Amino acid sequence: MNNISDIHDCYGCGVCATACICKIIKVGLNADGFYEPFITDKSQCTGCGICREVCSYLYDELSLKEFFIKSYAVWSKDYAVRRKCSSGGVSFEIGQTLLNQGYKVCGVRYNTKLARAEHYIATTTKELIQSVGSKYIQSYTMDGFMAINRKEKYLITGTPCQIDSFRRYIQKYHCEENFVLLDFFCHGVPSMLVWQKYIKELEQKVGKITYASWRNKYMGWHDFWTIGIDEVEYGEKINWNDSFNMLIMGRKSFLNSRFSQGDMFYSLFLSDSCLGKQCYEHCKYKYDHSSADIRIGDLWGKTYNDNEDGVSGVVTFTKKGDEVLKQCNCIFIEHPLEVVAEGQMKTSPIKGNLYKKLMPVLKNKDYSIEDVIMVLKRYGKNQKNIDRVVHPLRSIKNVIKKTFR
Repeated sequence: MNNISDIHDCYGCGVCATACICKIIKVGLNADGFYEPFITDKSQCTGCGICREVCSYLYDELSLKEFFIKSYAVWSKDYAVRRKCSSGGVSFEIGQTLLNQGYKVCGVRYNTKLARAEHYIATTTKELIQSVGSKYIQSYTMDGFMAINRKEKYLITGTPCQIDSFRRYIQKYHCEENFVLLDFFCHGVPSMLVWQKYIKELEQKVGKITYASWRNKYMGWHDFWTIGIDEVEYGEKINWNDSFNMLIMGRKSFLNSRFSQGDMFYSLFLSDSCLGKQCYEHCKYKYDHSSADIRIGDLWGKTYNDNEDGVSGVVTFTKKGDEVLKQCNCIFIEHPLEVVAEGQMKTSPIKGNLYKKLMPVLKNKDYSIEDVIMVLKRYGKNQKNIDRVVHPLRSIKNVIKKTFR
């Protein structure tokens, strides 16, 4: 059958479900904690193959063929926007600019009731505010993507793989002119099992979670702890001076946690040991490889190292993207790409032995987030540096010792 039934461990972008004319494709978490499509009733499939045509996982080349690359340091002129957003606030300003021009925005918000990041449609600035800030977990796209009317105008935001598939979708239906596509410098997505274990641990302290903010600026944009780039195995990929800060609010209390202070979610995410198989083996979107009109991210590196308000690095890949960017309420400073993308990953991470050690513990419901961290500490390739960033455990469970002797 000419459908996606043979595709596993893909990007989980859900565009195949959006394109399916029979509406028989759904998306759900697989055993490893990553979104994956499945066909609900194979007998209803007509074999049209559209689901495969829009699937970026099946193609080596990008859907965007002509590039127009310019790169900038950008930040919002509105100080309140800049302080609320993860870096310079450019994503919010792009969304607000296009809303004022009659576009709708398909962005990503965190749903505290379902404990997931999800795509949704914003039609007002008030609704757009829900999309502010980074979400370092994989997003559930179906509700947002399925609500899109191809005859209307939209800004679509997402990971590079989501955007690549979505461009294939609008190319298929000859409606690219109605869309502006925005992606970001992507590190990779961690298993949702990490997030689920993480919040289960936190809710014992703060109560039912009512708010989650990754990269929160409550204590500033930059972290106060640095280590030399030669000291860390992952130094070429991560600017360790930047703020990997987490603000979690619950019904009883709140928690503000930093990577440099041992935050367990960031310790696992930034170890590259629990990402999706597609992030290791099938990512073709690092650095300057994109099918978006605009790519955004933090402008890391020496140029703006002393800036505590946040600066966005922006790369435009199409003239449309450059024109939209220049209409925003922002300050623009053009820089070479190597300055704008300094500190961003140029190649995909490698799935090493640590992945094989972590995943069985991560998938076992009897193990806590601290058990997973114990495996990270024990089997990380660079033991010295992992000990410096991982939160000290209250106890070392014997079951981990028995499992990984």
